Amino acid sequence: MIRTVWTGLVVVAATVFWGSAAIVASLLGRGGAEWYVHVTRRWARSIVWASGCPVVTHGMENVRPGEAQVVAANHVSWFDVFAIAAVLEVPYHFVAKKELERIPLFGPAWKAAGHVSIDRSNRERAVESLRAAGEKISRDRSAVVIFPEGTRSRDGRLQPFKKGAFMLAIESGVAVVPTAVTGSYEIMPPGQWRIRPHTIHVHFLPPVPAPDVAAATPEPLMERVRAAIATVTGDGAALPGSG
Repeated sequence: MIRTVWTGLVVVAATVFWGSAAIVASLLGRGGAEWYVHVTRRWARSIVWASGCPVVTHGMENVRPGEAQVVAANHVSWFDVFAIAAVLEVPYHFVAKKELERIPLFGPAWKAAGHVSIDRSNRERAVESLRAAGEKISRDRSAVVIFPEGTRSRDGRLQPFKKGAFMLAIESGVAVVPTAVTGSYEIMPPGQWRIRPHTIHVHFLPPVPAPDVAAATPEPLMERVRAAIATVTGDGAALPGSG
């Protein structure tokens, strides 16, 4: 319980400090994309440090600097977000539900840092937001991080994927990096708030190229990416070090 309270205090302090820095920089027109990524990374690393949950990366070479790419990851805990944000060394933007914008301070900081919100209640607006994300990564040669399940898995198992991330990849002509996170469910499953320290493993798997947009449908790409993640999460043949 002490660790949970401590981590909660660090979350608040880090959000106030780094969130305020992002908002002020945005209002003053200062700071480039790299700086906002630095802010997000430092925020996430503060939380990971406070929780006492080390993050071990595998296959970092599969996230290639200077290339636009979609990082598609499984989602079982808030610590998936913290872990990926803490270890990614390339410029990146997260895509998440629009409701996050309502969180005091965090929401404005999220927008100021250039992360992308999706209105899941309005399909047309959601498509527009994904296209804007595609334009952003193509322009910046950066990565966009998406959780294709759409929400955290309640039982820790890989859920069906939604098509948005894969349509974005196809329309933008960029590869998808299947990303499997393990260990985070044991720290804080959905619906629970007590933190139980555990090692998080983040596997960045070999990129899956997007097919030619002229004849492409998202299903084959989506199935290939999901199958790759499943081999690590335990929904398929496990890889060494995925525990």
